[in-house]
Amino acid sequence: MATTEIHADPAPAAVGADLPQHRAARLEARLGDPYDPANPHGLGALFAADERREPPEATEQLLTEAGLSAEFVPAEYGGRLTRADHLAKVLRPVFRRDLALGFGFGITSLFATSAVWAAGTAAQRRSTADLLLGGGRASIVHHELAHANDILRDEFSAGAAPGGGYRLNGRKDVIINAARSQAYVVYARTDQARTPYSHSVLLVDPAELGGGVGHLPRVPTTGMRGGLFSGLEFNDCAVPADALVGRPGEGVALALRTYQVNRCVIASTAVAAVDTVLHSAVRAATAGRSRPLARRWHKPLAGVFADMLACDSMATVALRALSLLPDRTHVFAAAVKYVVPDLLREDLEELATVLGSRGYQRGTPEYGALDKLGRDLPVAGLGHAGTASCQAVIVPQLRSLAERAWFREQEPPRELFRAGAALPALDYRLLGIADGGDFLAASLVESAARLGEVRGVGGQLTALADLAEAFVTELRALRERCRAIPAHGTRATLSDPALCVLSDRYALVLAAAAVLGIWEGQDGSDPFLAAPAWAVLALSRIGGRLGIPVPELPDGCLEQVLEELVRRYRTGLSCDLDATELAQ
Repeated sequence: MATTEIHADPAPAAVGADLPQHRAARLEARLGDPYDPANPHGLGALFAADERREPPEATEQLLTEAGLSAEFVPAEYGGRLTRADHLAKVLRPVFRRDLALGFGFGITSLFATSAVWAAGTAAQRRSTADLLLGGGRASIVHHELAHANDILRDEFSAGAAPGGGYRLNGRKDVIINAARSQAYVVYARTDQARTPYSHSVLLVDPAELGGGVGHLPRVPTTGMRGGLFSGLEFNDCAVPADALVGRPGEGVALALRTYQVNRCVIASTAVAAVDTVLHSAVRAATAGRSRPLARRWHKPLAGVFADMLACDSMATVALRALSLLPDRTHVFAAAVKYVVPDLLREDLEELATVLGSRGYQRGTPEYGALDKLGRDLPVAGLGHAGTASCQAVIVPQLRSLAERAWFREQEPPRELFRAGAALPALDYRLLGIADGGDFLAASLVESAARLGEVRGVGGQLTALADLAEAFVTELRALRERCRAIPAHGTRATLSDPALCVLSDRYALVLAAAAVLGIWEGQDGSDPFLAAPAWAVLALSRIGGRLGIPVPELPDGCLEQVLEELVRRYRTGLSCDLDATELAQ
């Protein structure tokens, strides 16, 4: 693979000595105060680049010099990637400023190279690591999916060449970073039959393709407007046999295995992006006021904060599970990608009511994040196609889960929910496809049982116990309904709206289970997270979405959550589980 002229700071030799929270703090400091109009990496500069439909070159250069691409390379190859939850922690300073920057600079390189880390040869892994550690980029070239949007429409074919290797053909108009990458990971059709073995993965060096590759012009988009999207056309390009990643026909299986990491990272970093809008809303609600916050803003602000903690709980548990339970996370990862972007989009709408006319101040550091993220977030989630792909993972498993897993499986190790717990390193080679188990549903049942023992205490604990039991009741109802699903789903069955409703409800039950698990996993170092108020509010809102009976909020519950939100805003802390100190 051709070397790149870009240079980055080398990754540290001792990964264990450089904790992810320290790397995140350094990156936060380097990016500087996002609200300073003179900061070339601040929100004002990033919004201006978006308006010009250009990438923010100065900030991308800063991230290159900071060696951020090393976060996408496993430690055994000289990078810093040890755990997916650590990766998300380091990426959050970037996504808090600009979701499109996070995608455009390099997270798409993670998505592309995951197949290499999962099934690549030693030489492929080494050359890919060298490319990213040198500041280069890789692009993922998706195969075509049902319900496809522009990103997932069209695909390339790779026929066997007479002398060995492949001949690559086809055109795809929308690829992230196609014009800026030094490697393409192509999910190419190698068999015209409609089978699970129809596609293979090829690691392609564009410098070796000669004149057969054509770069198509940039595609204007509504979201992520910084010139990230353009196309490629391959005309009978010769690709060597050693470009094959894994086995012939393994492309679909590799996508199913590796996309679960991508889904969880997207969800976690999207929480960071919405954090900025929540800060803007608190600013709007408190600006110029010496008196307490107007009561009409209590419910939306505290509610969105609780939603964000619920989303972060779900994403964090999934990211940790990729290390601790790598062969059992497939369905849960799809549920995370299914639920979190939708909840966050609803939250943006709720925050728009708080921002009012300030939400139309496009391009301003203080209030411009709502407009931009409202356009960018659907692109990050791949819109309806992203939802459909997650449903395609969940729906076929529902009957099996109902018959074999729910109310039968043992709960997972408690380390899954404890911040700071030692976990195994992420190993893409161990990632599995749906195994028929459901560790998070088991956790929900056990959490409810433990809370049932303190139901008589009263107040918030009683409300939390009642909510936990309500979700267990919903899981029982789901079990009965899912047992009635036909044993062998046809394509028509999988698109049945009734089954999509079941997948909706199931995914929200998993969100509730994650909230309870994270709350139980608190060690008391954060008094707010250790108290039940946020979990009660979060579960009440999830229960409201499901339409299940939920108790009245206990006295003081909403006020406690709101007080913590305002405190974090005034002291410059993030509104996620980590409560990270932000640059000011």
